[in-house]
Amino acid sequence: MNAAARKPATATTPVTPAATRGRAKAAGPRPGKAGAKEAPLPDGKDTGKDAGKLAAKTRNAKAVLPEADAVPLPVETVIDAVRPAYWDEACADLMKRDRILRKMIPTYGPAHLVSRGDPFVTLARAVVGQQISVKAAQSVWERLHAACPKLAPAQFLRAGPEKLAGCGLSKRKAEYLIDLADHFKAGTVHVAEWAQMDDEAVIAELTQIRGIGRWTAEMFLMFNLMRPNVLPLDDVGLINAISTNYFSGEPVTRSEAREVAANWEPWRTVATWYMWRSLDPLPVTY
Repeated sequence: MNAAARKPATATTPVTPAATRGRAKAAGPRPGKAGAKEAPLPDGKDTGKDAGKLAAKTRNAKAVLPEADAVPLPVETVIDAVRPAYWDEACADLMKRDRILRKMIPTYGPAHLVSRGDPFVTLARAVVGQQISVKAAQSVWERLHAACPKLAPAQFLRAGPEKLAGCGLSKRKAEYLIDLADHFKAGTVHVAEWAQMDDEAVIAELTQIRGIGRWTAEMFLMFNLMRPNVLPLDDVGLINAISTNYFSGEPVTRSEAREVAANWEPWRTVATWYMWRSLDPLPVTY
């Protein structure tokens, strides 16, 4: 079948997008599968052809992790978790316009994105989770937490790359964390301004830090700044979920995924979160 002419298995009903509300300053969670390996898509690279091939290989198997270059750590209780201001409006709007989400969203009840709130910790956890299983990432993070109890940039810098590597990190990841901590300590990233910056500006700034590519920056937008309209097309889990839910498991290109997601605007973050839930109902948080 001509991919350009292919339509989703379940049609959607177009609706004029509702106006977005103000962006919340909180952060939120993200899905994963304990003990599984990350998907082999490199962070920050256009991998549309690879995504289609991967979907073909996995359509008859259990969906793989929704990661591009990292594995999120297990869900934890986040104190004073706040429901994103836009969540209920987004869910109602998505259920009006998309038949798949109309059935999917109610099955997860009051579940929603939650926030850890600390930008440095969110990014550090993402770096730790790159290229390893959830279980291994959690083990390394616990050792890092023991070595740097405050989880502050200055503490990571005092520890140095050798001590961080001794917690189970690769030499490269230890260097990534030192570079990340150095950016925060030196004030070369505009943390206080991120809430007012647009998505692409935040991505551009974050990707100047070693070890952080576009996918990681998009995860930060979703789970720390809680931007409502992020579409992480490098995320294998999202591609697999669209394949499963809209194309009966057939391979899906980035263009086809983008076409499906056009009907989700301006709530692509929320729709993506529910796509992840359809692969693994247990959320995790950075």
